[in-house]
Amino acid sequence: MIVSLHPHNDRGCAVAAAEFGVMAGADRVEGTLFGNGERTGNVDIINLAMNLFVNGVDPELDITDIDSLRRTAEYCNRLPVHPRHPYVGDLVYTAFSGSHQDAIKKGFEKLPADYDKWGVPYLPLDPKHLGRTYEAVIRVNSQSGKGGVAYVMKSEHGFELPRRLQIEFSKNIQHITEDLGTEISPITMWTAFQDEYLSEAPRFVLESHEMRSVSSGGGRTTITAQLVIDGQHRTISGEGNGPIDAFVAAMRTGLEAHIDVVDYAEHAIGKGSEARAVAYVETINEAGDVLWGVGTDENTVTASLRAVLSAHERHTAAIAD
Repeated sequence: MIVSLHPHNDRGCAVAAAEFGVMAGADRVEGTLFGNGERTGNVDIINLAMNLFVNGVDPELDITDIDSLRRTAEYCNRLPVHPRHPYVGDLVYTAFSGSHQDAIKKGFEKLPADYDKWGVPYLPLDPKHLGRTYEAVIRVNSQSGKGGVAYVMKSEHGFELPRRLQIEFSKNIQHITEDLGTEISPITMWTAFQDEYLSEAPRFVLESHEMRSVSSGGGRTTITAQLVIDGQHRTISGEGNGPIDAFVAAMRTGLEAHIDVVDYAEHAIGKGSEARAVAYVETINEAGDVLWGVGTDENTVTASLRAVLSAHERHTAAIAD
């Protein structure tokens, strides 16, 4: 006889119940990725596995790229994983509090490179085991951090940056604050954002595009785009599951670009006739480098295509450097 546990999380105790059940002699636990399931979800099998891992028990699961697991789960389930979800959320290896940052910083400083036992305050394990890194909040001044960057970009400029773009852009702001040695103004922050993501003189310019979608046969989309690259006109064409996928396919064949879009977000700025769309795309190249692109336009599709070009230009510049 096999005793199998199938706990749900209706009272927030699924992980604890599963662990006590195993301690009491159960042979098996039935769970799901990141707790997806009926009502409040099934027990999170990743949470259980990592709890075993931090206590010296090999769960015999490959979780060395937890972000990839999360993206797959989010795509398949059409449900986001909460930013504070244990082990995998965007914020779980980020400290906003100055005292927490200080304790973690000191812990890393005392930790040998070839440590036998992990021992950093507030971090239950080395994030590198999961393909992650610890992100200290980048200060806009002596008292604010990444949250401050996001707040200024939204309140002053209307840009609601996705969480991982906040992290990326905050690194840029950190360099500026270190050079200035003082508080960074909203105008300086906006100038830095434009220089990085919305250049007034980009190398890759989208002049126009034509698109055709077919409802039957899987809903394929074809696109032909007219670009200006370093002053030279170029026409590219491609086909895909939607406008972005088709445009990326066109860039692969027409520009020999090697990027994939792994995340996308958009929102509107303004209202009525003055409204315009802002699109954000997270991209990854063949080397595994992840960079964001940003695009704006009155048309949502055009904004998203410009965001892809923005990301491609940043990848190209990074390779050239």
